[in-house]
Amino acid sequence: MIDRLIRIFMDCHASEIDVICNDLTLDVSEHLKEIAENGLCGKKIPLKYIVRTTPSSMHSFFELSSFLTDGPFVLTTVDTIFKEEEFGEYIAKFEQFVKDGGDGLMGVTDFIDDEKPLYVNTDAKMNITGFYDDNSNHCQYISGGIYGLTGSAIDTLKGCMDRGESRMRNFQRGLVTDGRKLKAYNFTKVLDIDHASDIQKAEDFINLNNHREVRE
Repeated sequence: MIDRLIRIFMDCHASEIDVICNDLTLDVSEHLKEIAENGLCGKKIPLKYIVRTTPSSMHSFFELSSFLTDGPFVLTTVDTIFKEEEFGEYIAKFEQFVKDGGDGLMGVTDFIDDEKPLYVNTDAKMNITGFYDDNSNHCQYISGGIYGLTGSAIDTLKGCMDRGESRMRNFQRGLVTDGRKLKAYNFTKVLDIDHASDIQKAEDFINLNNHREVRE
């Protein structure tokens, strides 16, 4: 999954790829070291990585934030599976949204296959108005774990850390509280790999879409 994400980001012309992994096992950090030194599939990768165990995904984001000060960036978790062609379209929309003065383009989906989804409320123009743990607001979308952000998000992140908050969903709520201009971008399907049993489901999804791309 790491290799797939790195390849997709490189296909979208990433200027740098920054990764954090935990220090509980050496397999992942050794693999990242190999990529940083020797590239991936014969291609040099502008990779930086941190090996550190953190208490939450938001803390992991904070550890990476020192790398993310030079301009807009896209953040995702390694266990997020999506259609590659949709991600390319998302990047193009994000770049234009930033030019238009936006602060964040958040990947969402109306395909709900998550144990504890974060519901995303939007208006008719896909402007994000709130993030919720339940669907009492009758939201159409949930978060896909894909975040296109500008530098203003780092200020919100620091505020969350100062308040002792954790979890990415609280950071996203902080963006709304801080008045950031956020829009949602709908991915037709996003899978979240939480268990070993999800791996086969993800492989079937990827293989099906690859087959369609070849046929078309």
